[in-house]
Amino acid sequence: MSKIGLSMLALLIVPPLSAQNANEILARVDQNLSATNRVMESEMTIHGRRSSRTLTAKSYAEGTKKSFTEYLSPVAEKGTKMLKLEGRLWIYSPATDRIIQISGHLLRQSVMGSDLSYEDLMDDRKLSEIYRAELMGEEQIGERVAWVLELTAVVADAAYPKQKLWIDRERFVPLKQELYAKSGKQLKNVLFQDVKKIEGRWFPCAYVYKDLLKQGKGTEVKINRIAFDQPIPDYLFTKAALKQ
Repeated sequence: MSKIGLSMLALLIVPPLSAQNANEILARVDQNLSATNRVMESEMTIHGRRSSRTLTAKSYAEGTKKSFTEYLSPVAEKGTKMLKLEGRLWIYSPATDRIIQISGHLLRQSVMGSDLSYEDLMDDRKLSEIYRAELMGEEQIGERVAWVLELTAVVADAAYPKQKLWIDRERFVPLKQELYAKSGKQLKNVLFQDVKKIEGRWFPCAYVYKDLLKQGKGTEVKINRIAFDQPIPDYLFTKAALKQ
């Protein structure tokens, strides 16, 4: 067989580079971001049109279906708790001493007036379980070289049918994210910052969210402490824990 014939045969056997590598890149990202469980202390600064305010919280997550968050400050939000179980979300407000369930279109509402929605907090599934990836090229993000991935949802309940992700080529963590509606309209921007190596994995410890449909200057989330694969009491993932 001629060299030209061998080359053509190779093209038929070897899949395109983007199809071969994009989903492998996404799987490597999942290895960094996902864990059996995690315990996290964080602060969220919401930059409104005229002023900013900061909330602190401690949260616990087990797998992708259970999480519990308690707000610690400021005084107005202290004691507010959120519980996620199997795709359902409950919120306890100490001001009213009531537990309410958030579901349906209400999940798209803002969390504490921030640029994050309840829907953003609810979906902890691995990206590779929700999306099919295509490698679009490379770009420079600050001092880092990043792969550019275009993600298309393969499940009907994805909060964002399409995404665009910039992935650090060496550390396999996202540096930038664009979130899109089914119509193709961009809804949000996310910047990932302060990437650290924690317990053998690279993890971004700061995020800047901007809801493009919302006024204000965005929301900053800073992770002050995070630990993976920690023992978590079972009672935290019960409705009874909301009032304790």
